[in-house]
Amino acid sequence: MKNFTVEEVELHNKPNDLWVIIDAKVYDLSKFANIHPGGSWALFDEDVAGKDATEAFYSLHRHEVLEKPQYKRLQIGTIQGEKSSIVGRVPGALSTVPYAEPTWLSEGYHSPYFTEKHREFQRVTRQFVDKEIYEDAQARELDGKPPSKSVLKKLSESNFLAMFMGPGPHLKGRTLFDGLISPEEFTPLHELIMAQEVGRINARGYIDGLFGAKVISLPTVLHFCKNEELRTRVVEGVLSHEKITCLAITEAYAGSDVMGMKTNAVKTEDGKSWIINGTKKWITNGVYADYFIVGCKTESGFTVILVERERGGIDTRLIKTSYSTTAGTSFITFENVKVPVENTLGEEGGGLFVILSNFNHERWGMCCFAVRAQRTVVEECFKWINQRKAFGKPLVRQAVIRHKLAKMIAQVESEQAWLESITYQMCNMTYKQQADLLAGQIALLKSFITNNGEEIASDAQQIFGGRALTQTGMGRVIEHFHRTVEFDAVLGGAADVMADLGVRQAVRSMPINARL
Repeated sequence: MKNFTVEEVELHNKPNDLWVIIDAKVYDLSKFANIHPGGSWALFDEDVAGKDATEAFYSLHRHEVLEKPQYKRLQIGTIQGEKSSIVGRVPGALSTVPYAEPTWLSEGYHSPYFTEKHREFQRVTRQFVDKEIYEDAQARELDGKPPSKSVLKKLSESNFLAMFMGPGPHLKGRTLFDGLISPEEFTPLHELIMAQEVGRINARGYIDGLFGAKVISLPTVLHFCKNEELRTRVVEGVLSHEKITCLAITEAYAGSDVMGMKTNAVKTEDGKSWIINGTKKWITNGVYADYFIVGCKTESGFTVILVERERGGIDTRLIKTSYSTTAGTSFITFENVKVPVENTLGEEGGGLFVILSNFNHERWGMCCFAVRAQRTVVEECFKWINQRKAFGKPLVRQAVIRHKLAKMIAQVESEQAWLESITYQMCNMTYKQQADLLAGQIALLKSFITNNGEEIASDAQQIFGGRALTQTGMGRVIEHFHRTVEFDAVLGGAADVMADLGVRQAVRSMPINARL
């Protein structure tokens, strides 16, 4: 491209002959001016036309705008002797914005948990997420369609979902990230890394549909399906992304109170099949699911049954929520659905144990996602307060703004530290020890994170102002977070219920001889 002097650019400041400088790059806006979304008058401002409009541009637009093909082609050259200094999103790269990364990934800091092998795993994971998932996530979050088949193919080839399920026998014999790590080496710390890398993409509905619904439903088949052929068929189908599963417990009649549900299963006279009737509501992935993990009332009590869509009698309808329909949230009707008794997961009447067995892992996973989403908000706020001016000076010069950000940083850093501590314990405890010792801590952490999330959403919205109310533009990340943050406070156990559970778990361990 040609090099121009600042003086040369200044000559092009009229209708049909309009140039501007943005970050040492020269753009010809002569033809674009009349179709500028903000009107042509904004481009003919005396501080813009023929001038260095870098500050004006970044006060109104995200850098990604300049990287779109229709705007990138408007560049005609660069300023002689100057270099561009603003860097956009670089796939796989770490952010250098303060507190944008957890401490263990920040230059100069150390960690008692993570090694150089973990850092290499993180690098590969971030490159994969940025290259294979990010763009599809943004598009699907907007149009509400399910994840693209090309993405599912890449996920299958890397065994991404299998790793996302955590350590276990299901990893045996699988090649993870082209052999980067063996199944035997994979620990909850690696799972934490994966969850937080996915949590960066700012597409909550997409994440819940692509990963969340499967992570909370497939373990019931892995651990409680007694029919080996059925278990293998379902698990392999889901892990290869050829099939989709969902957890169908919640009803309009009963949420946390699973014993209040009305969906029922009655055995046929020969005792070989279940006949299921009832409804389920707010079921993530239900619209697309091939397999339904259904909580039912039976003669023996609460029972969980695996139901294949192909058996008929199942109707699924899309429910619109505050996040994208890409999650496939649904209302499900079961009418005289006949299922073999071999599809019973666990024991008849033992459904509560089946469901509760994965609660700790589900809640811990939600904590991983939530902390990373909050950290992304902190990064967005840091960038904004340094480039946005109000009353003639950058927002960062306002003490009240610095105070809000200080609180947000403290909240996110304390959450991350507690999360890493719990995850390290998971690496060194048996499943039973985790159930006994970590259930209360995970519940308290989830309550702490979700309460903080609501405050962070509110503070970030105040920092961004009206821009945080629109789904596009400068404040789109904040708007999305503010709109979806309550999912963390409701799904997997309400914040108040989690706080109470954590304290009740602690009271059980209270020594009887402890006195003031």
